[in-house]
Amino acid sequence: MDIAGDIKRTFKEGSVLTRLIYINIGVFLLLKIIGVFFLLSGLSMPVYDWLSVPSVTEVLAQRPWTPITYMFLHQGFIHLLFNMLGLYWFGQLFLYHFEGDKMLGVYLMGGLWGAFLFILAYNVFPAFESIRVPMLGASASIFAILVAVAFYDPNREIHLFFIGGIPLKYVAAFYVLLSVIGISSTNAGGNIAHLGGAFWGWFYIYQLRKGKDMGAGLVNLVNKIGEFLGGLFKHKSKMKVTYRKPPRDDHEYNRQKHQQQDEINRILDKIAKSGYESLSKKEKELLFKQGKK
Repeated sequence: MDIAGDIKRTFKEGSVLTRLIYINIGVFLLLKIIGVFFLLSGLSMPVYDWLSVPSVTEVLAQRPWTPITYMFLHQGFIHLLFNMLGLYWFGQLFLYHFEGDKMLGVYLMGGLWGAFLFILAYNVFPAFESIRVPMLGASASIFAILVAVAFYDPNREIHLFFIGGIPLKYVAAFYVLLSVIGISSTNAGGNIAHLGGAFWGWFYIYQLRKGKDMGAGLVNLVNKIGEFLGGLFKHKSKMKVTYRKPPRDDHEYNRQKHQQQDEINRILDKIAKSGYESLSKKEKELLFKQGKK
């Protein structure tokens, strides 16, 4: 039984959602294993401090990578479990409407906005003046995904235990309200970060409806870094062959068709507002292909 091979295959062939979950779980397990060695050596483990985003700007200046690393970091199993369940549930809804690159953009930018609002609040509001705490976890990114899909498809019903069907907009509003109330709790920083992620989720869809993908630049950068790192360990073939995978089932087929139709509708709306010349080369090609069907 090749467990490592199966994990590698599913990571490579899986969606962005699958990869994000794998990365979060992988980081958690790796740091726990490292922690065992520190414990047996009788030493304290500074890794979490070096990867969590600090509230003190002087410390942040020494650790500029932390606004990225913190959103893949979980210290306890329950924290990891609930975050990954939320990421899976809301990520599935998001991928029903959008492709994986957009989800990656919302996840990363939502996390960055969560870190920004956390740092800003702890350096502006007098209540936090004497408090110095780090922050970690994927919650802000998950809030961004939840609010984004709820703003895009507010009346989609999801089924909850003991409650039944409830529109997604009310689920998102409930969690945002909990975060506002939670600022007065012991996890003030985390709840403030949730609001930062929620803001980005709303803002992203608001801009996307205008034809602007505000996360595309960061996603392109991440993809280029991934291609560069992949090229260091893998010999590039001169011939590139692309295989188009068929949908795995009816749900996947319908999801793909739904995504394609939404994109065509967006392009047509853009033409109506700004004219054909406002379209990008990619949008014109998609419209041309659709017209030939």
